Amino acid sequence: MAGHLLRHAFGVLGLAVALPAAAQTGGAPASPDWRSAVEAAWSRSVQAVDAAGQRRSAQAEHSAASSFWAASPALELEQLRKRQQPGGSSRETELGIALPLWLPGQRGARLAAADAQAAVASAATDAARLQLAGALQEAAWAVWMQQAEVESAAIQADEFEALAHDVARRVRAGDLARTDALAADAERLAGEDARSRARLALQAAEARWTALTGLATLPPRPAPADVPPATAPLVAHPLLHEAGARLELARKRLDAVRLSRRDAPELVLRAHQERAGGEPDVNGVGVALRIPFASAERNEPLLSAALAEAELAEASETEVRRLLDLALTSAAQDERAARQQLANEAERARLLRERAVLIQKSFDAGQSPLPEALRALTQALQAEAAMRRQAVAAALAAARLQQARGLMP
Repeated sequence: MAGHLLRHAFGVLGLAVALPAAAQTGGAPASPDWRSAVEAAWSRSVQAVDAAGQRRSAQAEHSAASSFWAASPALELEQLRKRQQPGGSSRETELGIALPLWLPGQRGARLAAADAQAAVASAATDAARLQLAGALQEAAWAVWMQQAEVESAAIQADEFEALAHDVARRVRAGDLARTDALAADAERLAGEDARSRARLALQAAEARWTALTGLATLPPRPAPADVPPATAPLVAHPLLHEAGARLELARKRLDAVRLSRRDAPELVLRAHQERAGGEPDVNGVGVALRIPFASAERNEPLLSAALAEAELAEASETEVRRLLDLALTSAAQDERAARQQLANEAERARLLRERAVLIQKSFDAGQSPLPEALRALTQALQAEAAMRRQAVAAALAAARLQQARGLMP
């Protein structure tokens, strides 16, 4: 029995960061990489539909701003009949086209705003993909956490089964009492029950991953990576990039409003024809320019709304920067604490396993009672399970730190 226990002893950190072998081998389909997993989830997400709509809106705005006219031209048609005397009449027909003109600088401002809107659509897509990747990462690590639980439960069940068989053999030999066999069998059944619960929890975590991505397998578990210091600048973070793009869009729209103090002036081209009974036709052409006045009633609401949008975008950009700094600091602290806790759990597991082996030897020699051996074994198994959980938690903390830096997995 002591030899069986020693076979399960492991190094402080080596086994702690290893995946269960069943998760890496076997006849399962080839694992996708993270890029493929994110793409699969993106194609199923609502965010992808919203991003496509934002891009179409930006393209439409750019097309409108690129037009030669400030608005759609309008056609004018007027016809007038006059009765001059009994039996005599005349008819006047006038056909015209109104062409809205750009105000000075207005078209360039509209184009700049359209380009800024396209930049917002692109930045928002990147930010949405990062957030989706974070959700996928959480779902994947939930699966890996449950795999660690299944591994721990399997080891625990095997340990208690081996112990129960050993106790049963010694009871038959008359070395132990029947009560010891009953206690060992009870622990064996508890281990089997824990293994079943862990497998069910693993199936639920895997189902959530499949629901998000449509994939039956997970990408390879990321190896712990060296990450830059927590004080590294956040200029590349997609959320900050999106906030900056929205601020730039608000400013461009404000510029466009300031250059659009009045409605578009209209150049009107007219053709006139007059026909009178018995008189020669009279034809003519004309040109008119319609210039609307600028008024506070029209401009103040538009300017106030544009100013409010710019102020809100500026405040939002400042808040996003502050929240990202806070998230990065918190994630870095959590990652350091998780690594330290993993080292502590690994050392605790090593000590309790060594104690369990010694007590097992004493039990095999008849010098210690079964309850003491059971307690020692249970404590060692629980410590090893806690170490496996903490190994996954430490790796997840490192992944969250990468996420806080704006890096895709």
